[in-house]
Amino acid sequence: MPDPPGGASADATVGEGDPDGAGPGEDGSPRQRSFWKELPLLIGIALVLALLIKTFLVQAFSIPSDSMMNTLQRGDRVLVDKLTPWFGSEPERGEVVVFHDPGGWLEGEPTPEPNVMQDVLSFIGLMPSAEEKDLIKRTIAVAGDTVECKKGGKVTVNGKALDETSYTFPGSTPCDDMPFGPFKVPDGKIWVMGDNRQNSWDSRYHTEDANNGFVPVDQVVGRAVVVAWPLGRWSTLPVPDTFDQPGVSATAAVAPGAIAIAAVVPIALWRRRKPQRPGSAG
Repeated sequence: MPDPPGGASADATVGEGDPDGAGPGEDGSPRQRSFWKELPLLIGIALVLALLIKTFLVQAFSIPSDSMMNTLQRGDRVLVDKLTPWFGSEPERGEVVVFHDPGGWLEGEPTPEPNVMQDVLSFIGLMPSAEEKDLIKRTIAVAGDTVECKKGGKVTVNGKALDETSYTFPGSTPCDDMPFGPFKVPDGKIWVMGDNRQNSWDSRYHTEDANNGFVPVDQVVGRAVVVAWPLGRWSTLPVPDTFDQPGVSATAAVAPGAIAIAAVVPIALWRRRKPQRPGSAG
């Protein structure tokens, strides 16, 4: 029987020329491309998104020492907000920040050798990099502040004593091992200290270096906003009340990989539900 006007055989032609099976079905409704054939594309999108998120939004870091106990413990994974500094925001008093070594602070510290899997996971932001020599401390004073601590006394910022009992390691003293100041924080710098004062080589111990112990703001990677791993220690990292600043929200503290996967799901659903024109390969 001859084909009807309009080329009914076009459906057969489309089907034969559509190896993905994405053309119209026998009833004229569009076929859906096999999920397994779309999976590599979705994985590729997720990896690209994860890389962008790691670079511009959030990155995971591992805690290698006890200098921030009990706020942070050795082996914790924290998520760091890298987006805010892109808009010109600078660290504020009380924030826990990650920063690049400003000049010899980590001299002599060994660098672990990562395996191939760690390299891949750290590249896409799902695992902290084993090669980055960064530090994590609490911002105590910012540009224009005068910071000081006398033996037997408390840390003072602009003459105001800080009540640090909520975040410093139990039994530690504010600065008995290394009194300092008064120092005025220069423009573009911050003064940082670890929460475990007797086990933290922080600004106090580097006052003879090129930056006089201060950390340049342009060396700050971002603010640590949440402890993400292990799950039993999941918690946010708010600014203590003694700094007279509000707490922080953890809404931005989402792992890069999770954000990327969440972003891909709507794309996948949209692609599978979108009507396709005859002759389209999807």
